[in-house]
Order: sequence, then C-alpha cells, then structure tokens
Amino acid sequence: MARDASPSADTEDRPGISRPRNRRRSSMTQQPAFGSYRLRRPRMSPESRGGRLPEYRRTEEDGMLIERDIAVTMRTGDRIYVDVFRPLTADEAPTLVSWMPYGKHNPLPIQVIFPNGEVDQEWTSRHTVFESPDPMYWVAHGYAVVLADLPGTWNSEGVATYLSPEEAEAHYDLIEWAGTRDWSNGRVGLTGVSYLAAAQWRVAELAPPHLAAINPWEGFTDPYREVVRHGGIPSTWMWPYLWDRWGASRTQIEDLELETAEHPFDDAFWRSKASNLEKIQTPAYVVASWCDQGLHTRGTLEGYKRISSDQKWLEVHGQKKWAYYYRPENVDRLRAFFDHFLRGQETEVASWPPVRLEVRESTSHGEMVNEQEWPLARTTYRQLFLDADNGSLTWDRVQDEHVAVYDGAGSGPGRHRAEFEVTFQEDLDLVGHMKLALYVSAEAADMDLFVAVWKIDREGRIVHFPYYGHLDDGPAAVGWIRASHRELDEAESTEYMPVLKHQRSLQLQPGDVTRLDIEILASGTRYRAGDSLRVVVQGTDINRYPKPLVFARHEDTVNTGTHTIHTGGRFPSHLLVPVTNL
Repeated sequence: MARDASPSADTEDRPGISRPRNRRRSSMTQQPAFGSYRLRRPRMSPESRGGRLPEYRRTEEDGMLIERDIAVTMRTGDRIYVDVFRPLTADEAPTLVSWMPYGKHNPLPIQVIFPNGEVDQEWTSRHTVFESPDPMYWVAHGYAVVLADLPGTWNSEGVATYLSPEEAEAHYDLIEWAGTRDWSNGRVGLTGVSYLAAAQWRVAELAPPHLAAINPWEGFTDPYREVVRHGGIPSTWMWPYLWDRWGASRTQIEDLELETAEHPFDDAFWRSKASNLEKIQTPAYVVASWCDQGLHTRGTLEGYKRISSDQKWLEVHGQKKWAYYYRPENVDRLRAFFDHFLRGQETEVASWPPVRLEVRESTSHGEMVNEQEWPLARTTYRQLFLDADNGSLTWDRVQDEHVAVYDGAGSGPGRHRAEFEVTFQEDLDLVGHMKLALYVSAEAADMDLFVAVWKIDREGRIVHFPYYGHLDDGPAAVGWIRASHRELDEAESTEYMPVLKHQRSLQLQPGDVTRLDIEILASGTRYRAGDSLRVVVQGTDINRYPKPLVFARHEDTVNTGTHTIHTGGRFPSHLLVPVTNL
C-alpha cells in the first residue's frame, strides 16, 4: 500500500500517482484528435463564489477526520485540490470519489439553489456539495469520501476542458491516488448526479486499476445529441447558464459557446467528448429518469444499454432527480451496491433484477416493476396514424389525405400548433422509445419542429409530470428535429429509435413534402381506459420558462412562415408507441 496522503501528495513513481498494482496504465493520448481547444478567461473568481486560496487544513468535525485542500499532482505536473472525509479510526476504508466543476467547498446547498427540487433538509448535512454524496452518511458507514475540483476550476491548476480526453486522464490519476492511500482499502467507487455522472462514463472507459464500481446517476453520454443540438436545433441557454456553475477559475476555461458555434455538426470535436461506452467493463448501478428529457434521460439509458459490464443494473424513476438521489431509502440501496463491490460483502445486490423501472400514472402515483433488459423485449410497437381532418390518432391507417397548418414561428393553442389525440379503450402501458414519422412541407428551406406527448385523464385534464429536477408541469415525453438534419444513420437507427447523422445540411424545397423521423425520448406512462394521448407539434419550445429555470431553450430558430403536416393516403404520418402490457 502506498504511503498516506500529505498536503503535496507526491510519490516516487510519478508526481501524484502511485504505481498500479500489477496492472498496465492506460495509454490514452493527452492531445485531442481534432486540435486545440478554444479558451477564455473565467467569468468568476473562486472568491466571488465563496472560495478562498488553497490552504491545507486538518480538522475533526461531526465524527469525521477532514483534510481540506490536499494538492494532488497530475501526470501533466498540474496540481488539483481535493477534500478528504474519512473515519476517525485507522482502518482502511472503501473510497468514493466525486469529480466536479461546482466547487468542493460549494456553500450553497441544493435546497437553496433549487428550492422546488423537493430535497428534504434532513436528507443532507452541511458537508454535502451540489449533486455529490453526503460525506457524513458515508463516513458514518465506514467510507472515505474524496471531493475534487477538476483541472482549471476553482484553485486547481491547468485549464478546464470539460469531458475531454485530458480531463478523463486527470480523473484516472485521482482514482489511482485515492486507491493507494494508507487509509484506503484499494477499492474506489464513483457516484454523483449530472456532470458527476457524465464524468464517470469518460473515466471508466480507461479502466483505472483501482476503480471497482460506478454509479452514474443521470448523466449524458453524447453531448452533441443530448445537450447542444436537440434533433439538430441548437440549445441556446445551456452554456450561458453553466458559466455561473462551471466557470470559477484562476486560469482559463474552455469556451464551449464558441466551440459550439464553430462545430455545428457531429464532428471529431464532439466525438472526443462522447463516451466510448462499449469499453466500460466496470460494475455499474445506473440510475435514469423519465423526467430529465433534453439533458440526461437519453444518455443514461444509452449508457446502460451499451456498456460491456457483466454486472450492471438499471433503475429508471419518474421523479425529481435530486430528491431521488438523496432520499434515505435510495441512499441505503446505493450503499448495498458499494458494500458489495467495494467491501466484498454479500448484500441484496445479488437478488436485484437487471432492470427496475417506474410506470407512471401521475406525479404522485406510479408502480416500480422488475424487468430483465432495456429496451423491454416484450414490447409491441404499434402505429397510431395522424388524421388532420379531425385532429385524431387512430390504430387504423387513414385513407383520405388532409393537412394541418400552423404558424411555424408561434406557440400555444390554435394557429400556432397542430394537435392529434386518441382516447384509449383499454389500459395501456407505454414504456420505451416512441417515434413520430411526419410528412411535412414548409414555405421556407428549413424548419424546426418541437413535439410533446401528453397524457389527458378521463375528465379532460392534462396530467403533468415532473420535468428536469425542479419543475412540475412536464409532458410525458418530448422530441425535436431541424428538418435539414433529417438524414438518418441507417447503421444506428432502429424501428423505434431514429438516429440522425448530423453530418450535413439538407435544405428543403419550399412546398415539397418531406418525411421526418423524430426521436421521442424514452418514457414510461400508464394510460387507463378512458385516458387520452395527445401529440402536440409546434415551432417553438413546448413549455416556455423564464431563465434560468430550464437549460433546453431553443431561441435560434430557422422558422418562418407556416408549417404543413400531411396525413393520410400517400402520407401515412404516424406515432409509433411501445405497448408493454399486451
């Protein structure tokens, strides 16, 4: 076992890195394949966000031994700063690492940042940092917890390049440092929400020798498709908002806004930030939700589906993500996972089904069901055909041709959207991916379409679901497309999940009818007999929220004039739905 951490924490093998135990180090290149990053000065200093200059401190608080601002030197020679929370005893502890851009000292609890996130004050302690595990809980159960400021953020040296190959290598180095301290039992686990989950996918590709288990809790895996370009439509608020969350630094940070403008297609730049999921073989407890559409839902489910781990579990809920992460019974469930893989204990994990997911009826009511795989093999995909004559959806193919016309630049009921609805005559569980195939024409050479699937109860009232981590008026599922990005990746697409290439712009011929295959993000909803499903198509975001409440805003539109949806006859526009209870 390597010697204990000191304020500088250097070793003989390599600065800050202890030699792996009988394993070869990853040989991942330190330079991105596409060239240089675009960098900018930070908007904020650490002091402006409640930080201070780094100073090593060792204290005993709340039954924990806490070491703050330990400097750990990376292979590049840059030092990052970490806080370590561990038991007062000298016993070797399994170790959890949280790798974050938010500030390991972050003084704002999640209850203050997002008061509607429904995280009870009693579920976290004063030591809990945004979207990371509560050190008091884990240390009380014999774990050590390491909170790290990633390179180029806060006081850490280097430049901040987000979810880059270089950042993944630094994350690898920290895992190896943590796994070789005298206070560690040599097994490291990763847990955390959002960015803390996305970073787990990237580093797990490299297989750090001391990484024993991961817990990606709602984290994207493909930044181009899941964050910056929804269906090819640019998300205009994600990066401006995140400068207030990721941007505190003493050096330079990656200018993601400029890079996004310079890389409108899915090129080598974006692929360098996407996770190579098939390389991951680490045991994984993956948690997704139906609610984080436009940010984490798609990527988390793709992560589970594509990783090569022999031991992997998926849990999908329909609630607010932060509340679900910190709810005591869910923390206990997570501990059973880590106790098994970081301590070698026999726990309930051995009896877990591979997939556990919630079928929602409403915000407050749903059923957790056990499954064997994702997507569900027993799914029957059925077509609901659109009929613009009466705004209906029907199981029977529509014979007569009709059109629905709306103002592409507007939003709201009436002339600014098209709506189609079906009332079910039997109970149906729709769990999985949907696809909307539309035959459309426009007055312009391009068009942006925004789609929502709503549940309407038997009294005609909209059934709202949680949306993102803190909103209450979401639809059951959403989708988007920019028509010029409609080219399908035939190798990746399936019957139920169209995957767009995003390699070039294919302009429309004004007035010509063109087919668009629109991915509707996965969801799990129960419709009772008498309930209705409504599809809404319009030219702007379905729900309009004031900044900064929602990251997925799309204000850079190509829409002008009217949009026309063609149905029936030669134009079999339809919604493909995943029925799982027939």
